Amino acid sequence: MTSLNTRRFLKVAGLIAAGLWLAACSKQEPAAPAAAPAAAPAKVYVVGTDAAYAPFESQNERGEIVGFDIEVVSAIAAKAGIEVRFVNTPWEGIFNSLAQGDRDLLVSAITITEERRQSMDFTAPYFDAVQLIAVRQNSPVTKFEDLKTLKVGVQTGTTGDEVVTQLLGKDNTNVRRFESTPLALKELESGGVDAVVADNGVVNHYVANNSTAAFKTVSDTSFEPEQYGIAVRKGNTELLDKLNQGLAAIRADGTYDAIYTKYFGAPAAAPAASN
Repeated sequence: MTSLNTRRFLKVAGLIAAGLWLAACSKQEPAAPAAAPAAAPAKVYVVGTDAAYAPFESQNERGEIVGFDIEVVSAIAAKAGIEVRFVNTPWEGIFNSLAQGDRDLLVSAITITEERRQSMDFTAPYFDAVQLIAVRQNSPVTKFEDLKTLKVGVQTGTTGDEVVTQLLGKDNTNVRRFESTPLALKELESGGVDAVVADNGVVNHYVANNSTAAFKTVSDTSFEPEQYGIAVRKGNTELLDKLNQGLAAIRADGTYDAIYTKYFGAPAAAPAASN
């Protein structure tokens, strides 16, 4: 090969090499695979509860909401695979908070009644209750009828309020209404009322833990048995089904009995199904 041809060959080869180098440089690096979308955070269901109704719900010295209802719903949630957060909600506004969507469910020793069923749905019953009369030790009261001429304390909007109103009359000023049952019982202790009518679990707990109040309790066969349920918004069948499944599960494995025994001393018979 002559020197001229050699130079031509080298020139062509250089151009080819340069072209190949430029082509290689122009290639884009392959795009990194797109990251998988982050999983949506699990829904946390907001539970409304009036934390002034020991032993069902109250606040401890650290401000935490504790009690029988709280442990029952926490156990139900664990079985149902859902997360819950308890929010202290005054009784007088508790049902509106559910209807307006500020709360997803309510647990607050709520008696299942036909009137309440019109605006909300309830789980299967989880607790049996009945009204009970609290009076001072020296009181002559022996039955519900004896309250007709007395000043009677009740918590506003409760079934205790309803039965006392029926006995004494809607506009009777002897019916003294309070924001909570403990406040009504404090008024009984100070002599401001002659009796208090409220759910047996709350009355018995107060009497047992306030021996200096010198109270006694009076039961009456005229009081209708009551049942507590967990309330959800009307038509929220998805959440209702989860709660009922969780409730059935904690009854089946003994969790419910353990919680009941912790607060009331002995396992309870399962509440009868509510019609």
